[in-house]
Amino acid sequence: MNTISPELNLMIKACEKASKIIIRDFGEIENLQVSKKGPKDFVTKTDKRVEKVLIEELSKSKKNYSFITEESGIIYKKTKNIFWVIDPIDGTTNFLHGIPHFAISVALQKDGEIISGLIFDPIKNEIFYADKNNGSYLNNSRIRVSSKISIDESLFATNNEGIKFNHPKLNLRNTGCAALDLAYVGCGRFDGYFHNKINLWDVAAGKIIIEEAGGKVNNINKFNINKIDIRAGNTNIFEKLIKKLDKF
Repeated sequence: MNTISPELNLMIKACEKASKIIIRDFGEIENLQVSKKGPKDFVTKTDKRVEKVLIEELSKSKKNYSFITEESGIIYKKTKNIFWVIDPIDGTTNFLHGIPHFAISVALQKDGEIISGLIFDPIKNEIFYADKNNGSYLNNSRIRVSSKISIDESLFATNNEGIKFNHPKLNLRNTGCAALDLAYVGCGRFDGYFHNKINLWDVAAGKIIIEEAGGKVNNINKFNINKIDIRAGNTNIFEKLIKKLDKF
């Protein structure tokens, strides 16, 4: 195992514990698809339970760090310049429909800068993580962004709005999970990613994973935390992508 920070180690342990809830509840989803009530309330409960476990676990040895979370908003503790940034289930719509493509996303932000990030896909058992200046990893193997140069040969991920805008034509996918889209840019499965008006907790971990894998991400700090316009890609593609998206 490569040497990782104590904070990242804590994040991994917290995610492994929380993922047990997700895996168990995901197994239940199938039965709920056919019930009259449907699975929506159930998934909201899963989301909240996962977040609760993450907050409890992360607070054990770092009692004073604050939180920015999807479900509970901002929770201030004694240390007001260090935040855990949490998305308990990114890709809840996939989860809700029994589609095995979602992730837990946790990042550590210090003085406005993301210094560690983790994206855990519990169903495929893939864990992407990075510490600042220490590289990016997928299940203990070092990862790099792709080395594609041609934008026409590249594959990008985005959301519905991005697909509607798609002009001039890029080869696009909309997977319904921003965290995994960014992780996939980090390991070279996708060549780039773009999305407007997205939340910090969806992209915080992915940002550092891409940067530590040798890719580029725009400055997300100039946006409100609920309205981030993110652009990410390998270094060859990044500027070309920005040009293509000047009207988006």
